[in-house]
Amino acid sequence: MGHAVGDVLGLAAAVAVSPLPIVAMILILATPSGRLNGSLFALGWLLGLAALGTIMLVIGGPAGASAHKQPATWVGGLKLALGVLLVLFGARQWRRRPTDPSQAQLPKWMAAIDRFTAIKILALGLALSAANLKNAPLTIAAGASISSAGIAVPQQIATLAIFVIIASLGVLAPLAVYLIMGERAKHVLGSWRDWAAQHNVAVMAVLFFVLGLKLLGDGISILTT
Repeated sequence: MGHAVGDVLGLAAAVAVSPLPIVAMILILATPSGRLNGSLFALGWLLGLAALGTIMLVIGGPAGASAHKQPATWVGGLKLALGVLLVLFGARQWRRRPTDPSQAQLPKWMAAIDRFTAIKILALGLALSAANLKNAPLTIAAGASISSAGIAVPQQIATLAIFVIIASLGVLAPLAVYLIMGERAKHVLGSWRDWAAQHNVAVMAVLFFVLGLKLLGDGISILTT
């Protein structure tokens, strides 16, 4: 199980570094029902990652993701494809980055976040984790790595749980600060929000490139072994 956890730690850390979801969480915490809405957003995020990872584990079992404790060929092909996808997204993000970070624009839906219902907040957490252009490929890759590690199902589930927890640290940190500090957290969270908003595109571009190249390398290694 140890080697499976090691394989997904980097992927989990990359998911955790998600500036836009962090900004969304901070804005949600500033709403009148910040405590409840923040908890719902975190729940949606956790469920999204867990559901996507579980789907990969279910697919990986019958599809024979592991052969003689070695990743199957299709796992290598999947990682190769995901790596190419992330590199292309990285190039696109880099071209879109603002020359002046202070001029960075947040998505228009964030301006209406204080009017979101509880269901919309939960759905937003699900979408930003399981349907995100960075997080979804990384979670799929993590699920493929776990299912191809040649470990028992309970160990696969435990490894996925570790992945989900680490991948959620980015959005859970503002919630923890808010719950601990209350109103005093506004200044701290405000500075986090401003930095994440200004550097979102550049951070995402770098992460796309780095993780894309890692998955490319993993895929090529599996396919040529």
